[in-house]
Amino acid sequence: MSPRRPSPALARALALTLALTACQPQAPPPPRAAANAHALVVIVRPAPAAWFIGPQDAPQGFEHDLIARFARENKLDLVAVTADSATDLIRQVARGDARVGLGGLYRPATDARTPRRGPHAPPDPDREVLWTDGITSVEPVLIYNTDGFQPKSWRDLDGAEVAYLTDTGIERGFANIRREHPGIRWKPVDAGSADALIADVDDATIDYAIVTSADVALARNVHLGFDVAFPAGPKGEIAWAVPAGQAKLRDALDAFIARMQHDGTLAALLDRYFAPVRTLPRPDAGALHDKMQSTLPRLRRYFQQAQDDTGIDGRLLAAVAYQESQLDADATSETGARGIMQMTGDTAKTLGLDDRLDPGASILAAARYLRYLRDKLPARITEPDRTFMMLAAFNIGLGHLEDA
Repeated sequence: MSPRRPSPALARALALTLALTACQPQAPPPPRAAANAHALVVIVRPAPAAWFIGPQDAPQGFEHDLIARFARENKLDLVAVTADSATDLIRQVARGDARVGLGGLYRPATDARTPRRGPHAPPDPDREVLWTDGITSVEPVLIYNTDGFQPKSWRDLDGAEVAYLTDTGIERGFANIRREHPGIRWKPVDAGSADALIADVDDATIDYAIVTSADVALARNVHLGFDVAFPAGPKGEIAWAVPAGQAKLRDALDAFIARMQHDGTLAALLDRYFAPVRTLPRPDAGALHDKMQSTLPRLRRYFQQAQDDTGIDGRLLAAVAYQESQLDADATSETGARGIMQMTGDTAKTLGLDDRLDPGASILAAARYLRYLRDKLPARITEPDRTFMMLAAFNIGLGHLEDA
């Protein structure tokens, strides 16, 4: 392998972009599925770092890991279905089709208990569901397209369109601002995640949007044409929703969250998924995006085939290939490593790879080598450390890893 040290930011940016495409909605559960006493049915709004599809098509993320631990501790089978939007999520929780709703939802300042009247009224997340205590805090921010006008205050936005996700609770933070600035064209959007809004600002489909600081941190290496103008309101707390009649479940979740905060588990999960990501210099990020647009589509089938053959996630293989060669099937390093996966001659011979410049064969050989390295690691090393160690061994060799 090439002796170059891998760049976590590059790999994470590419893997995140591909992971976002994998969050496909599933069919909702049958009515009253939450009534099964042995299952914890959750309705999820997928979001980067909170709940997404990871290696081996398994869900992971900050909120996933937390609710999965709660389910295990209470000997419940975790059953998850996805919602197309926060509106759909709140409606299903209020109806009792799921016992918990989660995925980047803001907790109201007060926890109202009386359901709204009127069968055709839209769901009211402040009144039709109960909310757990806050899990972590995020700040709403206004983002703009960097090729356009950068506003300095709300007064600069008169006549402009400002979009935000509906029913996530983020709108509570700037409710007074909406009343004070009626000249702004406020646009509620019923989208799956904040990444869709960031993408619309990035390509100038909409003028401005309000998203959270966490959304921005995760998107900076993926969308290059946006930036933060200014904070859009006070910090809010991410929380989970439960049906109005499930106060006992809400109390159990509150006790669990408090314990996770006290014993450091919550801090460890936050560090794993939301630790500051190094922002790539704009030229490097631009080159990454160019390759994703022009080269990655032609190679995607090779990564998928290698995943099917070895079980090594194709998105991870794509990230490794970008780090090794910038997806260049003809690349040759100064040390003699060649091809899209930068195989040395000795490694290629060991793996039975005849042509290192054949991208499909090179990707498959690298995937088999990664699987071999992963299988050689001691069983006591669990995920995600097992994947980290596998990548380290791929980069410097298993012997050097053992020496370290």
